[in-house]
Amino acid sequence: MKKTIITIVIIIATLGVIGYVLSNNKKENKEKTDIVAEKNAAVSVKVTPVKTEQISLDFVANGNFAPNQELTFSAEKSGKVISVLVKEGDYVRVGQTLLTMRGDVINVSAQQAQAVYQNAKSDYNRYENAFKTGGVTKQQLDQAKLALTNAESNLKQANINVGDTKVKAPINGFINKKYIEPGSILTGMPATALFDIVNTSKLKLTVTVNENQVASLKKGDNINVTASVYPDKTFSGKITFIAAKADESLNFPVEIEITNNSNNDLKAGMYGTANFASKQQKQNLMVVPRNAFVGSVSSNEIFVAENGKAKLKKVTAGRILGDKVEIINGLSDGEKVITTGQINLQDGNTVEIIK
Repeated sequence: MKKTIITIVIIIATLGVIGYVLSNNKKENKEKTDIVAEKNAAVSVKVTPVKTEQISLDFVANGNFAPNQELTFSAEKSGKVISVLVKEGDYVRVGQTLLTMRGDVINVSAQQAQAVYQNAKSDYNRYENAFKTGGVTKQQLDQAKLALTNAESNLKQANINVGDTKVKAPINGFINKKYIEPGSILTGMPATALFDIVNTSKLKLTVTVNENQVASLKKGDNINVTASVYPDKTFSGKITFIAAKADESLNFPVEIEITNNSNNDLKAGMYGTANFASKQQKQNLMVVPRNAFVGSVSSNEIFVAENGKAKLKKVTAGRILGDKVEIINGLSDGEKVITTGQINLQDGNTVEIIK
């Protein structure tokens, strides 16, 4: 009996030891699993320290050159084109004849109007002399004068019609496109397009700037402008328009007029850069990369990496300085702002910093 009891005690003790060991192993395995799971759940991010730097307040803005003056020139009269005197690429001046239209009938009408006018003038002179001697009445003289006035008006209109057979350039510029050829039939209603004329002696460059930048600009400011295809050439420009209202992106359109050089190197549609020089000296500003912001700069939200966690902070953004943004408050020098991986982050997420 005693031997049986001892055996049972030994078995129970052995089972207890085995259970204790198994429990410790399970706890240890769980801790290891939790560590691995936590590491696997960490979001990989890149960080950049917040810095105070000497920053120039100069800035640039880009856009496309547009002609200061252009039009699609259309026919005012109906008729048949006899000759086209210009081709695409030609430079024309105001009043230069671009094409001639058939004027046979118009010329005959003008000759007839001239003959009627001469007869009316002779009749009036004869009646005027006769009236002095009592040969005609005042009423007859008045009728002759009215006939002369009408004939003169008809002659003027006929001469205008003759002039309309020669279509002339309304502005200076280059023939950018020609829509007609000799033999083309023109209509006045609806008007037949004749030429696209583009004047590039002056161009305009429309760019957009943010609210901090627009505050330093005024109409009449001189601006240096460059074109991507002529990196070594600088063109002089002047601000001619500043929008009174921001666009949907909360930026302000600014229009700059540029005087082309004598070779007309600048073409409408080229890519241009306006270089805005600040009147202030360099300033010490706290800045972060622009891509540190969640979504956009206007969100005023930035993730900071602290003790392996992502912490979402509200900041006050200042001026946008190229690829950097001024921070007015909300951050301190040396803090590590997250610049990539924000799309996968929530406040408090575990992060793994990568290089």
